[in-house]
Amino acid sequence: MTIRLYDSKAHALTDFSPIVPGRVGIYVCGPTVQSSPHIGHLRSALVYDQLRRWFDHNGYVVTFVRNVTDIDDKILMNAAGTTEEWWALAYRIELEFTAAYSAIGVLPPTYEPRATASISEMQAIIARLIENGHAYATDDGTGDVYFDTASWPSYGELTRQKLDDMAPAGDSDSRGKRDVRDFALWKGHKEGEPQTAAWPSPWGAGRPGWHIECSAMSTKYLGPQFDIHGGGLDLRFPHHENELAQSHAAGDPFANLWIHNGLVAVTGQKMSKSLGNSIFAAELIASARPVVLRYYLGAAHYRSTLEYHEGALEEAEAAVSRIEGFLERAERRLEGTRFQGTAVLVVPEEFREAMDDDLSVPQAVAVIHETVRRGNAALDDEDFAEAATLLGQVLAMTEVLGINPLAPEWASRTDSGAERALGALVERLVSDRETARKSRDFTTADRIRDELGQAGISIEDTPTGAHWSLDG
Repeated sequence: MTIRLYDSKAHALTDFSPIVPGRVGIYVCGPTVQSSPHIGHLRSALVYDQLRRWFDHNGYVVTFVRNVTDIDDKILMNAAGTTEEWWALAYRIELEFTAAYSAIGVLPPTYEPRATASISEMQAIIARLIENGHAYATDDGTGDVYFDTASWPSYGELTRQKLDDMAPAGDSDSRGKRDVRDFALWKGHKEGEPQTAAWPSPWGAGRPGWHIECSAMSTKYLGPQFDIHGGGLDLRFPHHENELAQSHAAGDPFANLWIHNGLVAVTGQKMSKSLGNSIFAAELIASARPVVLRYYLGAAHYRSTLEYHEGALEEAEAAVSRIEGFLERAERRLEGTRFQGTAVLVVPEEFREAMDDDLSVPQAVAVIHETVRRGNAALDDEDFAEAATLLGQVLAMTEVLGINPLAPEWASRTDSGAERALGALVERLVSDRETARKSRDFTTADRIRDELGQAGISIEDTPTGAHWSLDG
């Protein structure tokens, strides 16, 4: 089955057809490293990690590029009045993003360019735009260069807006503009700005506008035409609209497919700093197991709004625990049988159909839980052949989504002091119960089992001994 994805430009589901057979080039707008990452950044990064992993699973060679915007008005503003240089702030925040992505298992990109390392490529595109009649340097001596929106009839095609209906561009002041909707390609250096935030150019010392950065970095690493451009829904306008216009006007075919992920809402409200309801990555990561966070952040459809509410992480923990419980139980029960080690990692057709259908992760996760249910039933019936088959399917599906709770990458991140203490206490009680059973003191054995049950801990007696698990 062909992978189908929703193209934001076409406003339709589209069969994915790679430019080069067997290869896919993906560019995703990464963070502007002005302040600490929040839940929305994690959700967006995870969406494209899931997409990348699905292409990987289907045998594509993926070139995945995610940029870092390390020069921007907001970075300069946040560093102003402090003892920290703007570039030091940007690097410190970049490290926070890297750590947060890593914590939830987001794979590192193939390339992760910083905007400040592609200044010459940006200037080359600006020069082409001026030569083609689609950009102009102001004549007021400021060194500013703007994209001439009126010169490009297709401007607005991504978001299906008419130029007359658009608000003024808010990425710069209006000095020297021919039209308030023209957007900045190059910003001349202003008095009071750090000298380190200015680069020489044919139009005077200055720095790039935001939009030109991604046009330069994407084509630098993926070529003038590439398969997929992704980013958050909030970037469609003006950022992606401007990227598309300036890239086409400069002569680049640019992205074949545009993908946008939904945003995050907190108890029904769109999350924003102005509302004071931002949930920062650090506090989120401290509140639950990383694999649980990955499950929660990735369980909704990528184009939908992800709702964060009280109890959301507890629900995700229960779901992951059900998967974890089956995987551990199946490995125990199959141990010593002829089916031990026979699980073959193959995703079932229902899972594949869901993922091929616009990355429908909710349906794919539903297949995982149904397979877990069937797997537990097979173990109850001691149908070990069926259990081994279903174990392989669950392992394959959770590996694709990066949510296998028994995978090595999660093991070192879940062994907290509290968990070790709980494990030691429960193991001692399980041992006491086993001693009581061997002594035929069934009253004591049943009492221990009941007390553990009241605490949410289940005991399963198997031929290889008693095993405990937290109830999901």
